[in-house]
Amino acid sequence: MSAAFRSGIDRRREELLRRYSGGGAPSNLWHLRFLVKRLVWVVVIAATRVVKRIIDVVGAVALAIVLAPFLLLVMVLIRLDSPGPVFFAQERVGRHGRRFTLYKFRSMYLDAEQRRASLRADNEMRGGVTFKMRNDPRITRIGRYIRRRSIDELPQLWNVLKGEMSLVGPRPPLPEEVAQYSLEDRRRLDVVPGITCIWQVSGRSEIPFDRQVELDVAYIESQSVWLDMKLLRKTIPAVLLGKGAY
Repeated sequence: MSAAFRSGIDRRREELLRRYSGGGAPSNLWHLRFLVKRLVWVVVIAATRVVKRIIDVVGAVALAIVLAPFLLLVMVLIRLDSPGPVFFAQERVGRHGRRFTLYKFRSMYLDAEQRRASLRADNEMRGGVTFKMRNDPRITRIGRYIRRRSIDELPQLWNVLKGEMSLVGPRPPLPEEVAQYSLEDRRRLDVVPGITCIWQVSGRSEIPFDRQVELDVAYIESQSVWLDMKLLRKTIPAVLLGKGAY
């Protein structure tokens, strides 16, 4: 190695040390640029969250008002179909591991949770973390219809209004499911969970768990207001067709 080459390396090293050590004008300028970029990024992220929250609140209120007569009809049908409460409450895990109570229309018989252990061997969800059965014997007659059309999820509009959920985001998991998560799976907990998401409009229960995680992570890394609007638009035909729902 020539003396000139070594001298060039030494000069570049000294320049880098000066720039990042905070000891000179170039370093101060670099820090100023860094702070400006960081401030812009924080403002953009905060603005996006505010807009997303506004869409959630306005959308949830609008849907609740428009669907009110239909929701009342569903409540009556559930009461006529099987004994028990109209609503089903269940603990779920939200953003950063915070637990909250999720609400659904009841679509199963009252002893569903007790019977789940005996049916675990019949789990049809590839990956084994979540539990799904195409012909689950615990589901009531009206329950099969409202689950296929995702009508049972509509009470979660209340969770959206409370700020525990969003209209769009990864589905909130059960605590026992989170206990089985890998580090990669836990990335789903980086954002507020939602009523609909990418895999909900792309095949739902037919998509294996590991692929669901990949799609949720892809959403988290590229989320925007426009992506949320696109997924909400795709949710309508997905619900009407009921593909992959059981």
